[in-house]
Amino acid sequence: MKVYISVDLEGVAGISDWEQCIPGGDDYALGRDLALGEVNAAIDGAVEAGVTEILVNDAHSFMRNLPPGGLGAHASYLSGKYKPLYMMEGLDASYDAAVFLGYHAAMPSPGILSHTYNPRAIANVLLNDTLTGEAGINALVAQHHGVPIAVITGDQYVGPEAGPFCPGIEVVEVKRSVSRYAAEHLHPDIARQRIREGVYRALSEPSAAPPVIHLPATLEVTLLSPDMAELATGIPGVTRVDGFRVALSDDDPLALFRLFMTLVFLTRSLVETR
Repeated sequence: MKVYISVDLEGVAGISDWEQCIPGGDDYALGRDLALGEVNAAIDGAVEAGVTEILVNDAHSFMRNLPPGGLGAHASYLSGKYKPLYMMEGLDASYDAAVFLGYHAAMPSPGILSHTYNPRAIANVLLNDTLTGEAGINALVAQHHGVPIAVITGDQYVGPEAGPFCPGIEVVEVKRSVSRYAAEHLHPDIARQRIREGVYRALSEPSAAPPVIHLPATLEVTLLSPDMAELATGIPGVTRVDGFRVALSDDDPLALFRLFMTLVFLTRSLVETR
């Protein structure tokens, strides 16, 4: 059995500040250690369920947050600041299941450190008129390959946001957001125990099915400025809805995800040069 783990940081228990998430931040070393503990808990649960091959995709920020030698079960590690499929790079049809670890809520929610790919450019995303965070967007890639998303971990908002797109997903809540900048966290040991148990349960008694997103699918993206929306319309397949909103549609979920990622990379460049 093969399992794919996509790892973010903001949804990890104990993390509540950008300084814990960004290299160079005062508490980045702590955030990195907390994330590694949860990744290894997921790996432990997968191994107990009979998984023999694991790929960990470092999907946060510059995507080089984990010490490769610290990963359990000799898991393979995918890292690096540019990946065409970003948080879903490396997934293919050979995998039996995917795990979304340390995920956070969508930008409009009160979830801890909520955002949707680029908090300085993207204000909201709807997938087929339903609010989605990164889990729902990333589910497009899993649907293309027919891979179930078995588990998601994070605060109390990530499960309900993923649910419409990820049938049968196991939700492991490791923290409860009080606001965008405060949360009540489980003790790391308890969070890791619940992740290990949740991954084991989801993989040994599978109930998740591959995502079923109605096609052709549409992503409606609200950007933070009309300039960004205007720039986005230079991408073939992107249409302007109004001053701040653009729409992307395709009958191929992978093509739609790639189109969205082009928008993400383009808006990121605009923000960084302003």
